[in-house]
Amino acid sequence: MKFDSVLSEINGFGKFQMTLFLIQLVSRITLPCHFLLNNFMAGVPSHHCNISALEDGGVFRNLTVLQKLAVSIPAERDGTLSSCKMFTKPQYQYLSGSNSSEEASPVQCQNGWIYDNSTYKSTLVTEWDLVCHRKGMNKATATIFFIGVMIGAPLFGFLSDRFGRRPLLLVSYLSSLTFAVLSAFSTSYVMFIIMRFFTGMSLAGISIISIALNVEWCSIERRTFSGVILSLDWTLGNWLLAGIAYCVNEWRMLILAVTSPLILAIIAWRWLPESARWLMAKGKADAAHHYIMKCAEMNNRSKCVSTITPKTLLESEEAETGDKKYNVLDLFRTRNIRNLAIFSGIVWYGVAFTYYGISLNITGFGLNPYLSQFIFATIEMPMKIGVYFALEKIGRRHSEMVALLSTGVCLFINIFVSKDKWVIRTIMAVLGKSMSEASFTIINLYTTELYPTVVRQNGLGYTSFMARLGVSISPLIMLLEDVWHLLPESIYCAVAVGSSLVVLLLPETLNTQLPEFIEDIEKPRRKSTRRKEIQ
Repeated sequence: MKFDSVLSEINGFGKFQMTLFLIQLVSRITLPCHFLLNNFMAGVPSHHCNISALEDGGVFRNLTVLQKLAVSIPAERDGTLSSCKMFTKPQYQYLSGSNSSEEASPVQCQNGWIYDNSTYKSTLVTEWDLVCHRKGMNKATATIFFIGVMIGAPLFGFLSDRFGRRPLLLVSYLSSLTFAVLSAFSTSYVMFIIMRFFTGMSLAGISIISIALNVEWCSIERRTFSGVILSLDWTLGNWLLAGIAYCVNEWRMLILAVTSPLILAIIAWRWLPESARWLMAKGKADAAHHYIMKCAEMNNRSKCVSTITPKTLLESEEAETGDKKYNVLDLFRTRNIRNLAIFSGIVWYGVAFTYYGISLNITGFGLNPYLSQFIFATIEMPMKIGVYFALEKIGRRHSEMVALLSTGVCLFINIFVSKDKWVIRTIMAVLGKSMSEASFTIINLYTTELYPTVVRQNGLGYTSFMARLGVSISPLIMLLEDVWHLLPESIYCAVAVGSSLVVLLLPETLNTQLPEFIEDIEKPRRKSTRRKEIQ
């Protein structure tokens, strides 16, 4: 008996599945908190050179703060004071508005910087002076974190396909908590980026394993609904991040605050079930039967599966090749799954690259960063409701293509809107962010349906690797604005549009059975003929 048929008999989205989702919600809300943490933890407050060394005990001492800044720091072309340069001697002629031929040339800051603490009490920037010629080091903190996620994704994908979803989730919980706490107590920049690397690597396990575990317990007719419901934890996490960051504006305490839900997740782990679909694919019929009966009991469907025994499960198609070991190389051995891996990898790269290009630049739209984060999170809710109906009506492939293309259009429009028109820029940014979030929601569900059970975690690990490769590069793209101020937005736009076209090369999975083995990918997918039940 096919596992999808078993799930339909015991209610593919009942009390059992809701309990599973709620337990994992506790850990999954920490993902957006950490993935977007640099918006606040690495926030760059207004700053200028420390001019205390110019104190001469005479005229300078009697000047007001504004006057001291006027004679000590040169102005930029737009009239604002320079953040990175100062004069070696006070230029008192500026007080009378006159220019002198003896005006000294400005130099780089000699004695550090003074920061505006009105928005952030402390950030990585203020801790280690990551501004001016060191601003690349600030961007690098996000890049290194996502490199950790990039490496952790295929690693945990391989291990969870080999040893199961449940035990590797616990490993992810424990290691994420440990490295996050260590990063909060870092005594140097080097120690911090090393701890953030391992934090990202550990969080990757939570990200990909929880998605697969949830989808593998849902029947065909409820998969779309469950995928959208699962994505709401990202919205909740975004709201949580905005609230916590607003209340906790010291970067060390902020890390501890957004990581604390993992303590509850570790406690709740004991009630998490293993994936019965994975157990059946591995030939572990007794364990699979135990969880199937537990699911049926919680969903009040025990009578429907009273005739199912471990023996009948062993005789099913899922157990035929249960002893075979699979790895990420199996994604490239045969033609169809190789094409699937290449195309889905490109799409994941584009989705993540553009999503984080927008999400990690919340200060570039003229609003308070906390308000921007809240607005970005709020727009996700109605968008995900729209995604559900789009997935049901036009399918996964065309929904993903439209979402990515719309993201590119919004970014394209913003290229031609000047920064002083912040209202229009913010509207376009919010629309682009919402469509980018829609593309992320769709691709998460889409990918779990594309890959067969025996290599699903390897597939998710590989696509997550490609996504984090895009995310790792995305923050650094903003440094190209020094070359041409429109270059970063042009690149984000081009990648979004290009990725939307690649989506059309992927197969549709609406109402198709989840493939169990690689051989299922090499033949046409079977549509589900089972009618939806009204619960």
